[in-house]
Amino acid sequence: MAAQETVDHKYVYDFSEGNKELKELLGGKGANLAEMTNLGLPVPPGFTITTEACQAYLATGREPDGLAGQIEAHLESLERAMGKRLGDPQDPLLVSVRSGAKFSMPGMMETVLNVGLNDQSVEGLAAQAGNNERFAWDSYRRLIQMFGKTVCEVPGEEFEHALDEAKHAKGTHNDLDLDADDLRGLVDAYKKIFLKHTGREFPQQPREQLDLAIRAVFESWNAERAVLYRRQERIPAELGTAVNVVTMVFGNLGPDSGTGVAFTRDPASGAQGIYGDYLANAQGEDVVAGIRNTVPLQELEQLDKASYDELLGIMARLEEHYKDLCDIEFTIERGKLWMLQTRVGKRTAAAAFVIAGQLVDEGLIDLDEALHRVNGAQLAQLMFPRFQLDHEFQPVATGIGASPGAASGTVVFTSARAVELAAEGKSVILVRRETNPDDLNGMIAAKGILTSRGGKTSHAAVVARGMGKTCVSGADEIEVNVPAKRFTVAGQTVAEGDVVSIDGTTGKVYLGEVPVMPSEVVQYFEGSLDPEHVDNALVRAVHRIMTHADGKRRLAVRTNADTGADAARARRFGAEGIGLCRTEHMFLGDRRELVERLILARAPGEREAALAALLPLQRADFEEIFREMDGLPVTVRLIDPPLHEFLPPLEQLAVNVAVAQERGEDVAKEEALLAAVRRMHEENPMLGLRGVRLGLVIPGLFAMQVRAIAEAAVSCARGGGAAKPEIMVPLVGAVQELETVRAEAEKIIAEVVGDSGVEVLIGTMIEVPRAALTAGQIAEAAEFFSFGTNDLTQMGWGFSRDDVEGAFFWRYLELGIFGISPFESIDRDGVGRLVRIAAEEGRAARPGLKLGVCGEHGGDPDSVHFFHEVGLDYVSCSPFRVPVARLEAGRAVVETGGSDSR
Repeated sequence: MAAQETVDHKYVYDFSEGNKELKELLGGKGANLAEMTNLGLPVPPGFTITTEACQAYLATGREPDGLAGQIEAHLESLERAMGKRLGDPQDPLLVSVRSGAKFSMPGMMETVLNVGLNDQSVEGLAAQAGNNERFAWDSYRRLIQMFGKTVCEVPGEEFEHALDEAKHAKGTHNDLDLDADDLRGLVDAYKKIFLKHTGREFPQQPREQLDLAIRAVFESWNAERAVLYRRQERIPAELGTAVNVVTMVFGNLGPDSGTGVAFTRDPASGAQGIYGDYLANAQGEDVVAGIRNTVPLQELEQLDKASYDELLGIMARLEEHYKDLCDIEFTIERGKLWMLQTRVGKRTAAAAFVIAGQLVDEGLIDLDEALHRVNGAQLAQLMFPRFQLDHEFQPVATGIGASPGAASGTVVFTSARAVELAAEGKSVILVRRETNPDDLNGMIAAKGILTSRGGKTSHAAVVARGMGKTCVSGADEIEVNVPAKRFTVAGQTVAEGDVVSIDGTTGKVYLGEVPVMPSEVVQYFEGSLDPEHVDNALVRAVHRIMTHADGKRRLAVRTNADTGADAARARRFGAEGIGLCRTEHMFLGDRRELVERLILARAPGEREAALAALLPLQRADFEEIFREMDGLPVTVRLIDPPLHEFLPPLEQLAVNVAVAQERGEDVAKEEALLAAVRRMHEENPMLGLRGVRLGLVIPGLFAMQVRAIAEAAVSCARGGGAAKPEIMVPLVGAVQELETVRAEAEKIIAEVVGDSGVEVLIGTMIEVPRAALTAGQIAEAAEFFSFGTNDLTQMGWGFSRDDVEGAFFWRYLELGIFGISPFESIDRDGVGRLVRIAAEEGRAARPGLKLGVCGEHGGDPDSVHFFHEVGLDYVSCSPFRVPVARLEAGRAVVETGGSDSR
C-alpha cells in the first residue's frame, strides 16, 4: 500500500480480530496467534501490524500515514488489559517484537524480546518477580544484545565475547551460574559495546525501543539471508512481513519456568507420538541458539505434570483443528502455560506422504486433500538413493547438484573405459571437464557423472536426469587432466581406479566410498515391493496417493526413451507410451561413422550406400521399442542432430592434418575430410542445418527412417504384437516444410503398411517460435503437435542453453530477474504463451489435434500444472520422472477443482 493511503486504512489488528485465513495480511504467525486466541487457548495478549504496512514502509522508506496512531491506540488497549504500562518503572509491561511472513521463514528475519526495559524499569521488573534481581538483569542484558544486533547492527560476536568473559571470570561454562551482580556488570559491558558501535547510549525511552524494533523487523524482510531464502523457496519478494507485538511471558523466572518446542507428529518420519524439546529457566532463543542442552519433551511430565498434560491436550486440539502436523512454541511462566506460536509444521518428504495417509485414516482429510498436501519434488527426493553419512565424511569439492541421487564408484576419464569396467561388473564414476554426445555410452555405463564445467542445463546434467543418473556438474575446484587420467582437488591427486562418491542433490564430492541406502520407493515402482504385503508406512502411503492421482488426472503421461531398456523401465514406472524417441541418439558410437559418411557424401552412390547400411539398424531399434511398448503410442522424432555432433571438430582436424603434413605423411584422405568439414562448418549449429532442414537437404535420409519405422511396425503386427507409431518432423517453422516431408512419408507408409492394419500418424514438433505463431496453418498438415520446450525456450529467449547458465544465469537469479531457470520450469508469460497460442489455434484449425509436450518441462511439477491448464493431452518426460508427472497431473485436477474426465 502506498504511503498516501487515507489515515483510516487499517494497519493494526488485535489478536481477537484475525484468523488463520488472513495469512497474507497478518502473516503466518499473526494469523495463527489470532486463531489460537479465538479458540480460547492461553495466548499472551498482543496485536499485529500488517504486511501492507511493511510494503508501504519498504516502498517509501517511512511509515505509512496513520500507522503510528494505530499502534498507540492498540498499545493503550493492551496496557489497559494487562493493568500495566510499557516500561513503567514500578510495574513494567514488556513486549516482544516478532516478524511473521505469509510463508514460514524460520530464522530468516528478526525478533526482539523484553522491549520496554531500561535502567529504571529493570528494578520494577525485579520487584514484580518477587525481588528476583537475577531474572530482571538477565532479561535486560538479553534486550540490549538482541536490540543492538537486530536494530543497530552491532556485531553479535562482541556480545558473545563479553558473556564468555563473564562466565570465565565466574569459573563456569553455564550462564545460569551468573548471579545478579554478574549480570548487572554484563549489562554495563553490553552498554559500552552498544555505545562504541552506534555512537549513542542505549535508548531508555520504551516507545522509542518499540518503534525502532518494528522498523528493524520491516527492514529484515530485505536482509541478505531472507532474500536468499525467498529465492530458494520461491517466495514472492513483494509480500513483506507482518510484525507481532506480544506481551512478554518469561521462561527464565526459575526452575518452575521454561520454554520449548513441540510437534504433534515426528516431522522426520511422520510417526505419531510426542516430539519436541524443553529447556527449563530459559527464554525462547536459548532453545534455538543451543547454548544449553535441552531435554526431550517427555521429561516435562516429571518437571511439571499439570503443564505437560495441558500441553498435550492443546496439541491434540490444534492438530484436529488444523487437520495437519502442527509445530508449536510455548513458554511456562511459574507453572502457567502460554502458547507463543503454532503453524503447520515443515516435514521431510517421507513424513509428508506418511502423515497425509494417516490423516485420511483418521477421517480428518480426504484423499483429494492428501494428494494436495504432497508434491512431485518430494516424490522425486524419495526416489533417489542417498548417502548414509553416519561417519565423518568431508567433501573435497562442491559443484551443482545437477541430477539427484548418491553414487560411489571407480574413477574413469573416458567413455570407453567406463563401458569396459562396467562390463566387468564394476561401478564407475565418469569424470570429464564436460561431456558431449560421444560420451553417451560411458554415461549409460556409469553410476554417476562428475564434470568440472557446466550447470543444471549442461549436456551432462540434461542427459543424466533423463537417465536417472546421479550427476554433479560445474565442480570447478576439480582440475581434470584426461590425458594423464587424473584430477586434482584440495591438494590431492585422484587417479583412474581410485574411488569417489558424488551427491547429486547437494553437489558434494567425497573421496572414497560412502555407504548408500537404496530407495524403497523406487523398489515399489519397479515392482519388487508389494505395498499390500510390506510393513512400510511410506510405501503404503505412496501407493495409496499415487493410485488416487492416477484416478484423478486428465493428462496422460508418456516417457522420453530411445532404447528398449528405457522403454521397459518407463512402463514399470507407469508410462502410457513414448512421447519422444530421439533417433539421433541411435547413431552415436559405432554407427557414427555411417552418419558422418552420409552427411559428407558428394555422390549419390555414397549416400545410398550409407542409407542402405543404416536401414536395418534403424528397423531393429524400432522393433525392440515397439515390442516393449506393446501397443502403446510411440512418437519417433526424425533425426535432429546439430551437425557438429556428428562431424569431427574442425580445429582438431585441421591441427591433425597440419602435423601430418609437417611429418611428410600421406594425408590425402584427411585433407578431403577437412575440406568437407570446412564446407559444412557452422558458426551456430543449434540454429543451422538440422531437423527438417537436414532431411530436405540430404535426399533419402527421412525416407530411410520412415521406412524403418513402418517396416518395424508391420513386423510387430504380423508377429502378433501391436505398434502405434507416430512420426514427428522436427524444427518445422513453415507448413510447407511439413507438407513436403509428409507427401514423401505417406507414399512410403502406404507401400509398406499395405493391409497390415498398422496406422501411422504424422505430426510435428513445435519448437520454433514461428511454428507456434502459425500453428493454425501447420495444423492443416499435422495430426499431432508435440511441444519441444527446450528449443522453444532457447529460441524464445534468444540464448543457448549450452552456454548461458554458467555465464550469467547465476547473476539473473541473484538479481531476481529469474526466480528459477526457464529451462527448469516453463516461463508461463513468454514461452508458455507461445504454447497456449499454438494449442488454441492448432485445435481451432483441426479440432481433433493431439497435443503433448516432450521437453525437459514435461517432468517439472509446476510445468505439469501449466500444461494441464492449457489443455494438452499428455506430457512426456524421462523414465525416472514419470511417477512425478503422474502425481502432479493428479494434483493439477484437484487444485483446479476439476474431476477425472479421461
